[in-house]
Amino acid sequence: MRHIMPFLGLIYLIAYVDRQNVGFAKLQMAGDLHLSESAYGLGASLFFVGYFLFEVPSNLFLAKLGARLWFARIMVSWGLVTVALGFTQNPAMFYALRFLLGVCEAGFFPGVLYLLTVWMPQDHRARMVGWFMIASVVANAVGAPLCGWLLDLDGTFGLRGWQLVFLATGGPAVLMGFVTLFWLPDGPAKARFYTDEEKAWLLERITSEDSEMGKTDHPNPIAALLDRRILLIAGTYVGFPLAAYGLSYWLPTVVKGFGVSNTVNGFLNIIPWVCTALALWWVPRHSHRTGEKTWHIVGPLAVGAVFLILSVVVPGPVWKFAFLSIAAAGIFSAQPVYWTLPSTILRGASVAAGLAAINSVGNMGGFVAQNVVPIIHDATGSNFMPMLFLAACLCASGLLVFVVQRVLGAEK
Repeated sequence: MRHIMPFLGLIYLIAYVDRQNVGFAKLQMAGDLHLSESAYGLGASLFFVGYFLFEVPSNLFLAKLGARLWFARIMVSWGLVTVALGFTQNPAMFYALRFLLGVCEAGFFPGVLYLLTVWMPQDHRARMVGWFMIASVVANAVGAPLCGWLLDLDGTFGLRGWQLVFLATGGPAVLMGFVTLFWLPDGPAKARFYTDEEKAWLLERITSEDSEMGKTDHPNPIAALLDRRILLIAGTYVGFPLAAYGLSYWLPTVVKGFGVSNTVNGFLNIIPWVCTALALWWVPRHSHRTGEKTWHIVGPLAVGAVFLILSVVVPGPVWKFAFLSIAAAGIFSAQPVYWTLPSTILRGASVAAGLAAINSVGNMGGFVAQNVVPIIHDATGSNFMPMLFLAACLCASGLLVFVVQRVLGAEK
């Protein structure tokens, strides 16, 4: 934990800032490139198309080539593309670079989840995923005021604020890519901070768990993509990122409606992520203590759905913002326990392929959110209908969790 989790958290923080920057850049970039809300949403969402197409191949390369080399490649390439976004000249270039960014970053999040199956015994993984995801919350808390401040530096060095956002958030990824080559071991067997006895203990512990739980290791990892259990878990996951990206994409715009500066906008956006960090710490911890999983997934999803609706129903900006903060905590805190499900049925390269498949299918929810949410808003002129759509998707995912647990339980 001391050697691996802080480093993984740091690079995920950088990755998440790079995802978040497009929501803030929109406040200036859309006007400069003469893009409507729907057209900008399409460009932003092309990231998920590239991610979807290349996520499974990326995770299979990770399992074959090792974490050190592959994570360094991911980070350097996505950092360079992010910097290139700062020099976008037209809508076509914006669309192409957003797609390429998805291609470059594909496999990062499921790659980390796969590494946790290599480094951590089963009963530690939900808490470790929770700690890892707190990095994304810190990224939102740090990235929001940073991006807001950069927007307010509009004109510095002859650059627009949105250009500064991309340049400042892409550089650290390139730097950390080279650091990764020297810091991150490929696995416990190559970790210099373990003694030989510690390596043997950990490898034996994980191997025995895989054997006792009867996990599947398909001869061809691609077969994991057709495993009906994985397909069911993947379908369940769609609602998670759909609601999460729909929320994070629109939250800066909602707060902008309060009439505050870009810098104040950024600082106000810290509040939802502080609430989310607390929930990410508590939910998997409580699940581990009680041994219960299903309601620690379904319960937060229900909270997220209810408070998304309440955020547009109640009057007054303070209550709206407070309910959005609670909704964010519910949407994200269901995920650490959820992500332990695939590793209870698969192992080896199969779990690498399965995790990537689940995340790639689920992340198409991000594509849907950044296209459907603006379309619903433009068609209805209402904030209620987009939130109702997101809440309904969360509820559908929550109901499918019961189905997943029933199927997994029946096959054990």
